[in-house]
Amino acid sequence: MVSTLSAALPAAVSAPTRLRLPDLMQATDRGADDVLSGRYDRLLPAGGLPTDDRWFTRLYGDDELDVWLISWVPERATELHDHGGSLGALTVVSGALAETRWDGAALRRRRLVAGDQAGFPLGWVHDVVWAPDPAPWPTLSVHAYSPPLTAMSYYQVTERNTLRRKRTELTDAPEGN
Repeated sequence: MVSTLSAALPAAVSAPTRLRLPDLMQATDRGADDVLSGRYDRLLPAGGLPTDDRWFTRLYGDDELDVWLISWVPERATELHDHGGSLGALTVVSGALAETRWDGAALRRRRLVAGDQAGFPLGWVHDVVWAPDPAPWPTLSVHAYSPPLTAMSYYQVTERNTLRRKRTELTDAPEGN
């Protein structure tokens, strides 16, 4: 993936990364194609994906970009969170995900199915969970972060319908643990 992703990087520079959301979405789309073509089969757990807990592995990483393959199973939410100082994107490879995001005034929900993409600008607060789908689970998705994740903050919606940060954790893994 190094050669295909690095070829897609733009020449323009913008803070906090020179990459833009469309660049991250292109990276997750390429990663999803590579997963579907079997390019990363060697990274999958022996005996198949766990069906009782989330699993993830890094597909690509450098100082500017991390790309992850994540599996999602029932009853394993990530909590409302942001990605610290990183932009993010995902492409659903198989199955379906439900995203709940804070829009500044209320929680909004959407369903993402295989082939769907989503981009996460700075300040995006959301929760991602497995969604029921006729396809067998676990659901698979490819995520990209730029710059690579270093911290995530977790939130709760208060009785006054405002967002309150509960904690911040240092991390080098996707979507919390």
